[in-house]
Amino acid sequence: MVSFIVRLRFAPEDRADMAETVRLLADASRQEQGCISYIPLTLEEDPDTLLIFEQYVDPSALDAHRASAHFERHAIGGLYQRMKDRSVENLRSIE
Repeated sequence: MVSFIVRLRFAPEDRADMAETVRLLADASRQEQGCISYIPLTLEEDPDTLLIFEQYVDPSALDAHRASAHFERHAIGGLYQRMKDRSVENLRSIE
């Protein structure tokens, strides 16, 4: 399983547009065969920071997600165009 959190920060004036964009991206991503979880969140203390918790069955499912038309449209063509900064935190399960 592949699990990670994407952290994106936006300008306050972009908050509403980016919330709608990530809702569209989440709805489409959740329909992907290899997607386990796709959960967008904001921080209570910083509403201009968006977190997306993502899980995929394997690396090829993540590759398929990143090659999808909805990722191209909403992530690359939307979120990435307005973000001030972005980081990714890769997660490992404790077993």
